[in-house]
Order: sequence, then C-alpha cells, then structure tokens
Amino acid sequence: MSPDYETEYNNRARVPEHPGIIAGWQADAAAYRAEALCELGVSYGEGERQFYDLFKPEAVRGNALVMFIHGGYWQALDRSFFSHMARGLNRLGLPVAVIGYDLCPQVPLGHIVWEAQQAAAALWRRFNLPVVAAGHSAGGQLSACVLATDWKNVDADLPVQLVPAAYGISGLYNLKPLTETSINNALGLSMEAAERESPLFWPAPAPLAMDAVVGGAESAEYLKQSRRLVDVWGLGGVVTRYEEIPEANHFTVIAGLTDPANAMTRRIAALAGA
Repeated sequence: MSPDYETEYNNRARVPEHPGIIAGWQADAAAYRAEALCELGVSYGEGERQFYDLFKPEAVRGNALVMFIHGGYWQALDRSFFSHMARGLNRLGLPVAVIGYDLCPQVPLGHIVWEAQQAAAALWRRFNLPVVAAGHSAGGQLSACVLATDWKNVDADLPVQLVPAAYGISGLYNLKPLTETSINNALGLSMEAAERESPLFWPAPAPLAMDAVVGGAESAEYLKQSRRLVDVWGLGGVVTRYEEIPEANHFTVIAGLTDPANAMTRRIAALAGA
C-alpha cells in the first residue's frame, strides 16, 4: 500500500501546536536582532525578498561563513522569523547570513533554487570565504541544491567548491511525492519539474560533505527522505551523515541552533572549520 502523502507531508496538521512555535520564532528572532551585531537587509538580487541579514560574531573563529535557509514549503514565512538561528553559531565565532527568497506561486520553485545559488555567490564575492549551507525543511532542499551546484555554470569566476558542506534539517530531497498533495497547489510542480528540482536526482557532489538530520518524531516519509539522500549520495562519494534528533518534531527540530553547546550547532561549526 502506498503512503498517504497528504498526511505524511502535512507538518502543520501533525503538530497542532505549530502556531505557538512559529509565534515564538518571530519573537525570539526580533529579540536577537535587537541585541546582535548585525547588518540587516543586504540585497543580493532584484527580487523583493532577495536580501540577507548578516549576524556577526564578536571574534571570528572559523574559515567559512554559514548561510541559513528557512523553510515554509517554498510558499510561506520569511527570513525575519529565523534571526535567532544565528545565535549559537555566532557564539562559536561564525558569521551567519540568514537569507530570504521569493515564494511560490509568485515565482516557480526552480527560480528559488537559482536565488539560493545567487545568494551563496554574493556572499563568496563579498567575503571571499566558502559558504556552508544550513537549511530547514524547504531550506534543506535548497542547501543540498547549492552543495550540488556546478558553480562554473553559474559564473565562470566562481570557485568549484564555493559550498564545501551542507547541513539539511528535515529536508525534502525528492519532490515527486509532493505532486500528489495539496502543498503542490502553490508549487504547481509537474512530475518532470519535481524531478528536476530534487537534489536526490542530481549528480552526487563528491567529495563534499552532506549531513541530513531529521526529528525523531517526524513522519516516516521525512525520515525516509533524509536516509535516502545519505544512502544515494554516500554511494556517489559524498561524505554523508544521517542523524535523528530524539523526540523532535518538524518545528522543534531547529531549537538547538540557538545554543552554542548544542550538538547540532557544534556540528555545523565543525563543518565551517570552527
């Protein structure tokens, strides 16, 4: 019997308390913006949401910067909900750029992938540092896509390993199942487009590093998505790692990023050389 994709991928229905969690994100993000050393609203492109907020450590310790990409099924939320995701990494000495991007259905999903690539390229051009991509949910897919990008196709002047590592949290790496759900009402993905924008089907970006992390309380499909990417890319020569965060659901799984002592934060810092 095939899975009920509508139920498996409807995170908001699975976690009825999600409105309170999202409201908490908004409040915590605003509080962090008020106290952090930050540069807000830096443009990286023409779109109305193509901006990043840069959060800076007191002293830089790593040899890369982290680009955080938010979730929302490519159709909801914006960077202002996620400023506090930089707190833990900032405390460990890493600069973090929390990026925004245009949403479906105003732009197609493939355009969002292009925007994430443009953001990473803009950060490299400005700071001349490799970019470690970390993303949640839809941001997990975008993080994997920037890891697997052929940067010479984006711009001949860009380095081959512009993004040396990615950390996907509750990511979606095969978008085909979404074509059978109401999530696709805004995305408008055909089966062909879903395959084209699924990093699972891209050439494995060997010998780079990809972590796929998921909440232990998430749906079977979400666990399968991360496991499958780790298996397939691992066979293709990528240094992969799979981890389940015990008892975490799709919304609570990112909570640890605010804490410099959290294992998730420390792992991203290690990928960024701190």
